[in-house]
Amino acid sequence: MGFLWSIAELLVAVIFIIASFLLTAVVSEAYRRRHDNTHDDAPSFFEDPNSQKQRAGKDKSFTYEVVIVDDGSDDATKQVAFDFVKKYTVDNVRVILLGRNHGKGEAIRKGMLHSRGELLLMLDADGATKVTDLEKLENQIHAVASKEFRVGESTSSDSSFRISDIPLAAFGSRAHLEEQALATRKWYRNFLMKGFHLVVLLTAGSGIRDTQCGFKMFTRAAARKLFTNIRLKRQMVLRC
Repeated sequence: MGFLWSIAELLVAVIFIIASFLLTAVVSEAYRRRHDNTHDDAPSFFEDPNSQKQRAGKDKSFTYEVVIVDDGSDDATKQVAFDFVKKYTVDNVRVILLGRNHGKGEAIRKGMLHSRGELLLMLDADGATKVTDLEKLENQIHAVASKEFRVGESTSSDSSFRISDIPLAAFGSRAHLEEQALATRKWYRNFLMKGFHLVVLLTAGSGIRDTQCGFKMFTRAAARKLFTNIRLKRQMVLRC
């Protein structure tokens, strides 16, 4: 009997060690991915929306707005944001001030629920992704809508039906860059990264390779379903 108790205690200890390792991996890797690409200079946060102005000039049916959510910053972020409002008018650039820091989850929720477009792009202001890549996500959403819902076909029974009425989402990914980074990254960073990927695999399944990429597009219907149900203010978990 004593031998069985020893085995049980050993198993509990092993499980505890593995759980501690996985928790450390999740926290460390998520923090690294969140802060690796941050900049100290507030003006570098905002991408000039000239590319969208050019597209609007060519395509009269295309309109855009930029919603900047300031989550209680204590630097020059607010002033830079309002400078963009003056430059591009309030019709194209809007600023939401949260007053005090609530967390990324609340900032994204506020921005999404205050947006007015048919396709809503979530974009971190750390320069990790290019805003011009939004057309890649847009094309994916249109492709799925055309294939699964036959949106855009002339034979559609309801001509008033729009793509914004369909709950669809497209997520950007930097997973294809991981192999390149493995050769230059420290061994313990790779170790933690693998642990983080294991937790993601167990919780989210094998379909999502990059959960930390802050570049995601939602149709209006999808955004209303997802972001009205977010309860975590500090972080955000989306299960689609």
